[in-house]
Amino acid sequence: MSTSDTARADGVVRIALIGCGTVGSQVVRLLTEHGEDWAARSGAQLELVGIAVRDAAAERDPWVPRELLTEDVSGLIERTDVVVELIGGIEPARTLVLEALRGGRTVVTGNKALLAAHGPEVHAAVESGDADLYYEAAVAGAIPVVYGLRESLAGDNVVTVAGIVNGTTNYILDEMTMRGLSFDDALAQAQQLGYAEADPSSDIDGHDAAAKAAILASLAFHTRVGIDDVPVTGIRDVTVEDVTQARENGYVMKLLAVARRTPRRGRPAGIAVRVHPALVPETHPLAAVHGPFNAVVVEAESAGRLMFYGQGAGGVPTASAVLSDIVAAAGHAIRGGHAPRESTYAQLPLLGPEATPARTRVQISLADQPGTLAAVAGIYGEENVSIESVHQQRSDEGVARITITSHVATEAALERTVARLVAERSVEDVVSVSRVEGE
Repeated sequence: MSTSDTARADGVVRIALIGCGTVGSQVVRLLTEHGEDWAARSGAQLELVGIAVRDAAAERDPWVPRELLTEDVSGLIERTDVVVELIGGIEPARTLVLEALRGGRTVVTGNKALLAAHGPEVHAAVESGDADLYYEAAVAGAIPVVYGLRESLAGDNVVTVAGIVNGTTNYILDEMTMRGLSFDDALAQAQQLGYAEADPSSDIDGHDAAAKAAILASLAFHTRVGIDDVPVTGIRDVTVEDVTQARENGYVMKLLAVARRTPRRGRPAGIAVRVHPALVPETHPLAAVHGPFNAVVVEAESAGRLMFYGQGAGGVPTASAVLSDIVAAAGHAIRGGHAPRESTYAQLPLLGPEATPARTRVQISLADQPGTLAAVAGIYGEENVSIESVHQQRSDEGVARITITSHVATEAALERTVARLVAERSVEDVVSVSRVEGE
């Protein structure tokens, strides 16, 4: 008798929790405090039969039943219907998730790193074990963007997904913008408040956002996208001057995960996925996302623009997303049916720099002499990059500070343009290069 058959026979869905940290502890609390509600919504009695931890003797929150703690993970998996994996990272999470799925057990996970790095292997295990996989908590915490892309927009064609999916970097950039803090001071404050880890490199270098971008792109465009497919630029090099000048010109600096479907000269469309700091117009919805909050804007052919906004991290908000998956999984275990399977039918090509659209604002220091600006404009023209605007901030001691905003061109053309500006004799310095999104 399979685990789902057992659940349908007695009306009980047995849950194993692997990991009892910040999120896992809140899952235990919510299961305990609101068990009757979850039972009524799912049609099943939800029974937490065990909590796998590395050290059963360690201190725990007072609501965590110590009698359920175990260090025997495989033994716990064997006697459950739904396995909730909340330890994060690749190993041992990968091994345990594959073990559960291949054994026909439903898995609920918030592990973005695992899905972005080993998605094909995990989804293959779903098929081989005739199991279910839920991962709402893997992207943007409590925000139901996974459900929205996977199910709510299944009848539409998504064109663009662009979002703030890392609260740490959004908090840092927001403090730099609103309060004029330096990057180092804003990071230290984020660490003090618990928004940033002691080692914040995964956040500030963009790797956390890249894992989420890979998941969002895979869902939006029905194409397998892994973390290695996502070029990343973090925020380490963003300065107070960058964010101040952005604001003076009607923009806000944000670290964005962007996935875009693009027609390619009459051939089948391709997709471009990137994580990078970008200038967003103050009138754009993402510009109004402050502090550690997350937001994802989806553009679809029929539905138009949709925005998902809320708390993207934290124990309680993320536990809310985990509980929604548990309730859905329990309902399927009792009534039959499956979670949506991986959809990769489109198999769209990933576009390289020669085909990926982009816009930039380039700030240069230029010799304030006749003909120098014409030489710069000539470089843009020779690289087939159209100029939208040129703005001179100041001129002193024979040097002008010029900001050039481009129309949409290819990434490759824009990169060549910047390289030529660096080499141009009349250009004293390429002060900054910023992408522009949302226009």
